[in-house]
Amino acid sequence: MPRGSISESLKREAQTGTAGLHHVLIVDDDPMVCMAIEIYLQRNHFRVTIADGGEAGLRALENEQVDLMMIDIFMPRMRGFESIRIFHEHAPAIPLIAMSGYAFANLNAPAPDFLRMALELGAARCLRKPFTPDALLAAVKDCLAEHRALSPQLG
Repeated sequence: MPRGSISESLKREAQTGTAGLHHVLIVDDDPMVCMAIEIYLQRNHFRVTIADGGEAGLRALENEQVDLMMIDIFMPRMRGFESIRIFHEHAPAIPLIAMSGYAFANLNAPAPDFLRMALELGAARCLRKPFTPDALLAAVKDCLAEHRALSPQLG
């Protein structure tokens, strides 16, 4: 996904004047989910970088200053909660929103609560896909407000 490359996001930032906005890193292997989140957050005055998987997300985290991460729990090559654990270890001070749309074939069996487990691994918030634009914006704003309250020198 070339749109998510670091150089492309820096060019977009220069062209659109988004340097002073909160920067959100979206890590998800579903391009439609990424595009929907990106469009909505940009319309609400956020700067967005898209990474189409865990490895690309870690590269973006190393090369860019981000204020918030949104990470899909289930992605190829970075399975399950490995992504949440790794991202939280690499940037423990950056709030993380875990996302999951994982569905089970057997709806009668009790499903593990993946989002609760993500919270235990360091996620600040969780969103179950599909989520509404209002739920997305509320989670992002809440995480940023809590982070500012905990780190007033950064906000």
